[in-house]
Amino acid sequence: MKIFISGASGLIGSNCQQHFTQMGWDVTGTYYSFATPDTHYFDTLNTDNEANFNVQQFKPDVIVHCGALTHVDYCEQHPDESYEKTVTSTKNLLAIAQQLGAKFVYISTDYVFDGKQGPYHEEDATNPLGIYAKHKLQAEQMVLNAGAQHLVLRVTNVYGNEIRNKNFVARIIEQCIAEQALTLKLPFDQYATPVNAMDVARAMYLLLRDGHQGIFHIAGTDFMNRVDLALRVLKYFPSASYHLESLSTETLQQPALRPLIGGLQKTKFSNLYPDFLFSNVDDYVAAAIT
Repeated sequence: MKIFISGASGLIGSNCQQHFTQMGWDVTGTYYSFATPDTHYFDTLNTDNEANFNVQQFKPDVIVHCGALTHVDYCEQHPDESYEKTVTSTKNLLAIAQQLGAKFVYISTDYVFDGKQGPYHEEDATNPLGIYAKHKLQAEQMVLNAGAQHLVLRVTNVYGNEIRNKNFVARIIEQCIAEQALTLKLPFDQYATPVNAMDVARAMYLLLRDGHQGIFHIAGTDFMNRVDLALRVLKYFPSASYHLESLSTETLQQPALRPLIGGLQKTKFSNLYPDFLFSNVDDYVAAAIT
């Protein structure tokens, strides 16, 4: 199978490229703002850019859209840029997928829900609270209504191996190993289901291999708030120097509203693949320090 991945220098995209390649698929990964040695340039906002990788010539069977603007507070304060990088980029890649007859994979989020009754199943009613969330849902619905073959994977609190270690868990590990002092101000009332990016890639591989369509929630085995998540990592570094403030979301006064009781139920996926073993935060940290 031939796979084209946008945003392959990021967390989910790089893990997908690694896993799909290991499984024998023909994979091309692209970047927009951060280049890595195994990615090609592709501007999803200007698909006619002459510098772009020639996706039409590659003729992929699947286009996986991992490129995203995920800083929710930045999106709240820059709605036009949020729309471009979430909705417009999806529209442009989806048009290419339809032109080539390729299946389209979109990465969505639990932020499409309002966080009043999580963790959520796929059929639960959406109610996004902020700009980022509304744009993610708009792009998601565009994919679902396009009439093309599609797969929408909702994820949240993704962590794992990536070159820049931008994700929350990897950053804490990196700072602890470097013996840097940490200052953390974290909400105790925002709950989610953290998931390893490699588990997302492994799950996506199975769904693509077996021709599944529709929305799937992909989640790890943990359900915790941000304070619990940080402390779960820090327990592996007993000599770490850190100051952690456990605060309410209201006290933090973040620009964008968050779903408080968020997270995702992976029952639909697990019913299809009952032998699929999801990892957890402990597995990841333990492997990182050995």
